[in-house]
Amino acid sequence: MTDAAIQVAETIQTAHINRHPSPTHDINPSTAASTKEPVVLSPRSSSPEPSIATDEVPLSALRPQRRRAPMPPLPDLRFEQSYLASIKDAKGPGMVAWITIRDQVFFPLLQGTLWSLVLSGWRYFNRSTKFSGRNVGARIRRWWWAVNNWNIPEEKSKPSLNDKKLAHEVGDVR
Repeated sequence: MTDAAIQVAETIQTAHINRHPSPTHDINPSTAASTKEPVVLSPRSSSPEPSIATDEVPLSALRPQRRRAPMPPLPDLRFEQSYLASIKDAKGPGMVAWITIRDQVFFPLLQGTLWSLVLSGWRYFNRSTKFSGRNVGARIRRWWWAVNNWNIPEEKSKPSLNDKKLAHEVGDVR
């Protein structure tokens, strides 16, 4: 009995798979954001409300609500729709494979590599400017470390050419 139920479910499921989707119909189905519909307000009654006296100015007139700029429609971020859009002009299975590998392997790999290089460069740049800077951020950092009684790391100075101690260690003393 269970085999028959599974076979019926599989038959129904495979019958609904569209083997040849239409690029014009299946790529981006219309959503509520696709069309603009004007707002229709109900008319106000002409008689004043009994709670507001005729010589009072309503609070809504004194402090009207700000009008916001209309938001653009939300983009369709479903994977299937964007994938079908990228392969709609493909001419053959080789081109489909290339587009798939490019979008799913090469671009994420390139993006991760570039992001890692940017972060590595930022860490290298920030390593030397962490406590030696004179900007507001370095002053606040030094102040915070002093408030918490933390030891501020001393700046490692580069040895100069006139350093007698270094010259003696190297054996270049005359």
